[in-house]
Amino acid sequence: MTQRGQVDTGGSDSGNSRIDTGAEPDAAPPAVPPEPGLSSAEVAEAVARGEVNDVPVRSSRSLAEIARANIFTRFNAIIGVLWVIMLFVAPIQDSLFGFVIVANTGIGIFQEWRAKRTLDGLAVIGEAKPTVRRDGRPGEISTSEIVLGDLIEIGPGDKIVVDGEVREADGLEVDESLLTGEADPVVKRPGEEVMSGSFVTAGGGAFRATKVGREAYAAQLAEEASRFTLVHSELRSGISTILKYVTWMMVPTAIGLVVSQLVVRDNDFKNAVARTVGGIVPMVPEGLVLLTSVAFAIGVIRLGRKQCLVQELPAIEGLARVDTVCLDKTGTLTEGGMDVQAIRPLGGADEAYVRRVLGALGAGDPRPNASLQAVIDACPAPEGWRTTGTLPFSSARKYSGASLDEGDATHRTWLLGAPDVLLRPGAEALAETDALNERGLRVLLLSRAAGGLDGPDPGAGAEPTALVVLEQRLRPDAADTLRYFEDQHVAAKVISGDNAVSVGAVAGKLGLPGAERTYDARKLPKEPEALADTLDENTVFGRVTPQQKRDMVGALQAHGHTVAMTGDGVNDVLALKDADIGVSMGSGSEATRAVAQIVLLNNSFSTLPSVVAEGRRVIGNITRVATLFLVKTVYSVLLAILVVLSQTEYPFLPRHLTLLSTLTIGVPAFFLALAPNKERAQPHFVKRVMRYAIPGGVIAALATFTTYMTARAYYTGPDSLPAETSAATLTLFLVSLWVLAIIARPYTWWRVGLVATMAGAFLVVLAVPWLQDFFALRLVGSVMPWAAVGIAVIAAALIEVVWRLVDRRLPV
Repeated sequence: MTQRGQVDTGGSDSGNSRIDTGAEPDAAPPAVPPEPGLSSAEVAEAVARGEVNDVPVRSSRSLAEIARANIFTRFNAIIGVLWVIMLFVAPIQDSLFGFVIVANTGIGIFQEWRAKRTLDGLAVIGEAKPTVRRDGRPGEISTSEIVLGDLIEIGPGDKIVVDGEVREADGLEVDESLLTGEADPVVKRPGEEVMSGSFVTAGGGAFRATKVGREAYAAQLAEEASRFTLVHSELRSGISTILKYVTWMMVPTAIGLVVSQLVVRDNDFKNAVARTVGGIVPMVPEGLVLLTSVAFAIGVIRLGRKQCLVQELPAIEGLARVDTVCLDKTGTLTEGGMDVQAIRPLGGADEAYVRRVLGALGAGDPRPNASLQAVIDACPAPEGWRTTGTLPFSSARKYSGASLDEGDATHRTWLLGAPDVLLRPGAEALAETDALNERGLRVLLLSRAAGGLDGPDPGAGAEPTALVVLEQRLRPDAADTLRYFEDQHVAAKVISGDNAVSVGAVAGKLGLPGAERTYDARKLPKEPEALADTLDENTVFGRVTPQQKRDMVGALQAHGHTVAMTGDGVNDVLALKDADIGVSMGSGSEATRAVAQIVLLNNSFSTLPSVVAEGRRVIGNITRVATLFLVKTVYSVLLAILVVLSQTEYPFLPRHLTLLSTLTIGVPAFFLALAPNKERAQPHFVKRVMRYAIPGGVIAALATFTTYMTARAYYTGPDSLPAETSAATLTLFLVSLWVLAIIARPYTWWRVGLVATMAGAFLVVLAVPWLQDFFALRLVGSVMPWAAVGIAVIAAALIEVVWRLVDRRLPV
């Protein structure tokens, strides 16, 4: 027989009168036994020499790295220095801000460590185990257990995990686009090199590992690509930009405040230092960075409980911004398995003979896809038949083929694939195919090839022999998931390699809006703008090639859409790689899992709404609470400037602002950041936050300074500063509480309760004598406290009006 992967072109017909048999092959050479691979002793020797593929599957940060990243920050350094100063010059109450920072940093480390453990655990669950032949027997092992010289078996969808030399090839085609950028698959023959980072698109075979570990090509890239990271997102980039601006504002303001309090006013040294630090500390929005990290980490943990592996943390943010999701039908809307509903012979062909041909085609493919597996289940392999040549299925061709020796000196070449690809336009069988497709059934055509499998177009002139009707199993959760996307105003586009009418019928059964708007991708325009318009106008696309999937994703992005792509097959890899967010099923090919940012390990499409909801919760809530933090930064900077210009004592000690920050920002922000939020994330994070923070902070600072200067005029005597500070604190608290009340909208019972609890806690501080002493807050008389309340009410009303005007006149 011919070696697998070589093509049998055949010889003359031996005389079977039912069907023209084609050419007769030369005598088959003796079979070559497969290589046995390394022995156990050879593996042990390689391990002893250190020739092991020791690149970790996932290179997440260690606990020490997590701790360093959370502790050694610019603002922790500033706060730390100020904390040490305060420990020496002021009561412990004025050093509370330092303990809060320590607690916050500890929470951040703990949550990120939990997220790391979750991710690493899921990565092990979702790790693909290559098949390695040892002692003559194939078996699955961990990627890290591969040694130099191992013989690794590969098939469609498998990723090349180490560099190697091809030893066996059965129509082996490898896609190296992730390494070279070239989209066309490369045919690999024995003796040729394969590189890690590429993947198999068709056929199968085996290769011997020639480079392992960090010597393998793309190993460093793969290690870096899977690194646990909190960067490269609009949210974190926006926060970094804000912190940069805050630093620029803070440094000169702090210098002016130091000079004002220590030199100009000639105050008591310790008191001057305490009030200077009290002015500097609240300028730092240190909790914003912490809260972002915690929100991301908790998001990873929540999704991990649903068997969702987030390979890159910013993917949570990306999904929150998605407005278009491209779905592959097979494995997403339908389950992987299929059932043969009927076999319909054409042109008088004998059904029993057709079943034997189908059984032989199935038996000759060592790695059948879902369609062929259904054929195998329905048609057992015939006795005495053997495969003498194969043409593996590829998404670009839409068919597979094999040359069969039928055991009676009869040799025929058969093709099995898409009827509308193999049949001529107007063929009689197409009408029957269309009718079946309209019922949501999948149809394959069995046809006899006119020539061999090695020609430029093996399907040319093929003679139709039978239609194989397949019934697809709909995912029970698909309809609810599509309904969720519709409710969330996320457009769903079904992009499939199957017949467009058939896919549209399946989508219609699941209730997809616009499922009747189907389009044959072979008619898609080439121009990106026209392609994007066609995509906007239609919902279901069939007969899409892998390259077209990639082009369609790019066209949607060019129209301003944020695109998520789901898929599980090797034909989805290019589109998954280019989409804003790639989502792979856990049972999908290793190549799709490698390039996707999110892997659904439970293979459940219904998990996707949870991922989208988690992303929206994180991003929407961080945008909300960022306003709280930055209002504080703005009013702190402006208050310091006003104090410097007026040459007065800074009104607050650190303990006052620690109390205010805890009650109006720290505690409420934590609850608000973890609350449900279904709003789709919007772009322009910095503009969106600062357009509220700047006017809110300015009004809060002016109101507080007005109360402070009024109190300075009202109270007299050498010990009047505590009373002045208490009045100013009351105004600032009430204004900040109103900012919190606005941010907490829309109200629910727990949000109202949160705001009320924070107000009640402040009242307790004002009412309990030992707390009054601890926080140095004591309202004196009734006139000035009520004046402080009145100024706060005016400021709160002004913030309400200004923010509504901002919404109306300064849309982002």
